[in-house]
Amino acid sequence: MIPIDSGVGRINRLKAAVLALFGLYWIVVLTILIVDRPIFSQVAPLPPEQTIDIAAFAEFTVLLALLSVGVVRGWRWTFWLILIVFLAGILRVPAAALQFLGRLPEQGPAWFVLLTAIVGSVQFIIAVAMLNVYRKTGRWGQSKKNFR
Repeated sequence: MIPIDSGVGRINRLKAAVLALFGLYWIVVLTILIVDRPIFSQVAPLPPEQTIDIAAFAEFTVLLALLSVGVVRGWRWTFWLILIVFLAGILRVPAAALQFLGRLPEQGPAWFVLLTAIVGSVQFIIAVAMLNVYRKTGRWGQSKKNFR
């Protein structure tokens, strides 16, 4: 049983930042799906049927929902998974620069390449905050005495 004051399930600033980024991801992907659907063919080649795009978006929604539940509940595996993925986000910045310089093939229009670089930067900033919070108070800002 989890003590009431353990912080599990409470939303602190770190959890709020991760959840807000997930919400922003969802809105951006939905907007791109509605406004500029062909970009998905450039970024992740899929068969042209619209149902596949919708199914992929549904899977994406389920993944974000599962990760969001893990963030709110303070699940250990979600902390480490998100931390690793967000730390790797910084690699999008030099990749975008190399795409703009013509050293790598472009993965979509310029605005999309710039968007991925911005997202990677934000992910890295949140990952650094996650490491700082972990160093001070444990994963997700929970007290270290409550680690399981």
